[in-house]
Amino acid sequence: MKHIAMLAALLFLGAGCCWAEQQYPVTGMLLKVDPSHGTFVASCQSIPGFMDAMVMPFQVREAKELQGLTPGMTVDFTLVVEKESNYAEHLQVRRYESVEQDPMTARRWKLLNQLSHLASASAKAVSIGQKVPNFTLTDQNRRHVVLSQFTGKVVVINFIYTSCALPNFCFRNSNNFGVLQKRFQEKMSRELVLLTVTFDPQRDHPDVLAKYAKTWKADPATWHFLTGSVPDIQHVSNLFGVDYYPDEGLMDHSLHTAIIDRQGKLVANLEGNLFTAEQLGDLVQIILTRGGSGGPSQTSPGS
Repeated sequence: MKHIAMLAALLFLGAGCCWAEQQYPVTGMLLKVDPSHGTFVASCQSIPGFMDAMVMPFQVREAKELQGLTPGMTVDFTLVVEKESNYAEHLQVRRYESVEQDPMTARRWKLLNQLSHLASASAKAVSIGQKVPNFTLTDQNRRHVVLSQFTGKVVVINFIYTSCALPNFCFRNSNNFGVLQKRFQEKMSRELVLLTVTFDPQRDHPDVLAKYAKTWKADPATWHFLTGSVPDIQHVSNLFGVDYYPDEGLMDHSLHTAIIDRQGKLVANLEGNLFTAEQLGDLVQIILTRGGSGGPSQTSPGS
């Protein structure tokens, strides 16, 4: 495999008698974490002058480095390459910081979230490893879409609104799914389904979503753009911890991309927009490959 070949190349480079330890800063999305063996697999960004972006396994020397780390998290760490070995150290979760950094705005959002949760206390956010409650929404072709109809398939869900003007938010979410649709073309419908939910149902009617879907050349049989009543959208958003509220004609909102396994269990809930489409695809590939639930993957506070 490509990443094994890269590790072999690293060791080969260290065969010379004058080898000096090398250290490289690395950023990657965790795909697998195995504390018992002190290893993890990450989809890494490129290291200029050293290696291209790729999926690679890494060893840590101290198991405590992996405490609290789970698939879906984005981490920064140092890759140490020695003469006959290499390992990762100083792993730090890269925390997602919302665009809402103004203190007054942040307090307002917190208050609105609290009020929203009081109004819909029956819809608590699903924890990793739990089965996602069934829900029904309407897609861009005015068809009812029920989550349970996709049992046996991997489902990836994100949230947008079509009027979003910021390219690194809703546009990036949709672009990520466009990349998934192309990458997993042969698995779409048979093994993988994409659901994009609007949190602006008062404006994003099916006809609006159909037009938006065409922008991304979305196959309506495998990539559903979903809307519904305001309470239904609030309910589904709450299931995945998505926060939003109107602000002068636009929507202030959090970003979440969730992955549900073939058994209907939540295996990852990525917050933010710091991961690439390729890294999201690598995580989806891992979940598709393992076939079953294979144990939980934690929500990512720093993706």
